[in-house]
Amino acid sequence: MKFQVLDIIPHLKDPLTGRIVSTAERLEQVVRTAQRAEELGFDSFSVGERHAGEFISSSPAAVLAAIAAVTTRIRLQSGVTVLSVLDPVRVAEDYATVDQLSRGRLEVVIGKGNEVLQYPLFGLDLSDQWDLLEEKYWLLRRLWREEAVTWQGRFRSPLTEPTTTTPRPFAGPLRVWHGSATSLRSAELAAHCGDPLFTANAIQPRENYRRLIDHYTEKYLAAGHDPAQRYIASGSGAGGVFLADSTAAAKRDFGPVYEALTAARNVPGNNTPFRDIDHAVAEGPALVGSPEDVAAKILDYHAEYGHSLQSISLPTTLPLGQQLEILERFATEVIPVVRAAAPTTLWEAGDPWADRPSGRPAYEFAGVPAEGAAR
Repeated sequence: MKFQVLDIIPHLKDPLTGRIVSTAERLEQVVRTAQRAEELGFDSFSVGERHAGEFISSSPAAVLAAIAAVTTRIRLQSGVTVLSVLDPVRVAEDYATVDQLSRGRLEVVIGKGNEVLQYPLFGLDLSDQWDLLEEKYWLLRRLWREEAVTWQGRFRSPLTEPTTTTPRPFAGPLRVWHGSATSLRSAELAAHCGDPLFTANAIQPRENYRRLIDHYTEKYLAAGHDPAQRYIASGSGAGGVFLADSTAAAKRDFGPVYEALTAARNVPGNNTPFRDIDHAVAEGPALVGSPEDVAAKILDYHAEYGHSLQSISLPTTLPLGQQLEILERFATEVIPVVRAAAPTTLWEAGDPWADRPSGRPAYEFAGVPAEGAAR
């Protein structure tokens, strides 16, 4: 299994002390955490996008560019790029720029987002969210695969003149994952395109995510795609990973923070049904406990989901030093156990996108037409 650290950059007070860091310091924490994640051997670092609520992640491409400048190996991802509210031309430009800065280490996760307030903010109708996502993805997909694109759709002005966005991606089109809470429509779009699926695994019962994954798999195979390249990623709920010598100690130490945030409805994914720490650990996806219990929980979910990429988030209201201690302990005591029990070809030799950061064009090994080639 591969491992990702995700920060959707909530900017919250510590619910127990009232402490809050400045905006500049909070953004610096994201970059420092990404650097440490690379040092510890994590496979990817992801930055979320929110345009409402107590978040400062409205410009993930800018944050990812800052991370690209101070890292060399770790893959970079968005989580998610809220494509429904964005202009695909701008998305193509911004993320291709980050891709160039990182020498081809970028992959994008798209979705409609789970914050309804962002639609009126951008002058859009919430009832169009799925149609917006699908139409904009088809345009984005073409912009990264083709030059001299002309296009017409429902939600933006047409591209009547042949358009080539610049810069071009570093080594061919970027891989795009489709983020979904439980939407079958997102899963169907991913399956139709042969793209990987990123399930939130956050606030719904486990069986709902299993149905989503099963539906995606059915549609993916029906579309004739290679089953060996069917990759799934999974989140780990709201609140963040927290490790201690025993699960009882982890719940004792982190429970008051988790429950205070949940009571204040400030936890990312704040409509979680897991209202107390015992409920969250016993029935939800929260990774709170001893390293042994957390590793066992990830493998238990893996047995049901078959996922290749596990995403974790740190409890960002805690002091950064404490967050990084948790990150190191996760890397040294949880990851080796899970990797040994759940191998994957993601970003390995069996993955046609694995060589992309080397500069080898993705279209040479992913069945994508070369830029400017006959189509």
